[in-house]
Amino acid sequence: MKKLLLTVLFSAIINLGQGQETKGKVIVDHLYSANLENPGGENPTRRVTVYLPPGYDKSEKRYPVIYYLHGFTWNDSLAIAVDKFDELLDKAIATRKIEPVIIVMPDQYTLYRGSWYTNSTLTGKWADFTGKDLVAFIDKKFRTIPNSESRGIAGHSMGGQGAIRMGMLFPKVFSSVYALSPGTLGILKEFGIKGAAYKRIHEIQTREELVTGYGEFRPNVVVAVGRAYTPNPDKPPFYADLPFTYEGDSLIINEDVLEIWQKKSIIGMVDNYVDQLKSLKALKLDWGRNEEHPHVPITCRIFSQKLENLGVNHYAEEYIGDHGNKLWTDDGRALNDMLPFFDTYLKFE
Repeated sequence: MKKLLLTVLFSAIINLGQGQETKGKVIVDHLYSANLENPGGENPTRRVTVYLPPGYDKSEKRYPVIYYLHGFTWNDSLAIAVDKFDELLDKAIATRKIEPVIIVMPDQYTLYRGSWYTNSTLTGKWADFTGKDLVAFIDKKFRTIPNSESRGIAGHSMGGQGAIRMGMLFPKVFSSVYALSPGTLGILKEFGIKGAAYKRIHEIQTREELVTGYGEFRPNVVVAVGRAYTPNPDKPPFYADLPFTYEGDSLIINEDVLEIWQKKSIIGMVDNYVDQLKSLKALKLDWGRNEEHPHVPITCRIFSQKLENLGVNHYAEEYIGDHGNKLWTDDGRALNDMLPFFDTYLKFE
């Protein structure tokens, strides 16, 4: 009887150890960046959340890295607390959707709830922070495979366009790009000339009115993009020039500003970054058929068609879903499409 109990106890200990080994570890760190020194009031020291795969501490292996960029109004902490990205990664590794990999999530939540992953004279050089400072920091601190073939970048919504932007700007840093429902690839639909947000901004006087909840979501997006694309230190209260403004009920088209917004949008950047896009090992974007943000499906299709016409190999896919309901579920895009994509295209040790 004692022998049987010892055997059962021993087996339980082994199983417990094996269970622990199937879970990765989440580390929260902070990174100061001189590139983020700015006159706009943003903190140049940023939180960075890192997922280390099961077995990391017990091995000497090096791992590829996926940089994941969060969406507008979101941050790295919510990616763990709400999206449960770490649990999804544990499941993906356990079910062999992807080999063990490091995931890095930088916090780019700003005073106006999103950096747009863009260099700005007002809010800081967020693109350079991501493509240079963050990568150097991670490669120095963790056992990464420090080359582009083993680095991928992904993101959702604002982060999806950010991932594509990073692929264009830093093709020698990131070799593979996956954009989930990328937002504002172009200045169209609700963010185009007929967008009601531009008139509403004329009626709003404080930051607090924009960033409380989601009642002013679209005006908030417009202001955040303006602070990234066309900052103006002499234009309170939001210190940004916008392509469309109002005097009473009269629409004013600010053509110079509109031209800059178009050139800085992903669709507008394509012509100047064809070679960089072609040099990527893999590029994919997807979007939901039932997307609640009207500009997302049309700008994704335009972007994909433009890439096709320029001979840029890529994948583009529409699925049955909205902006977020098919991301983190067991049948969702992150587990079944994004992570297997990187398992295919990243180089593992």
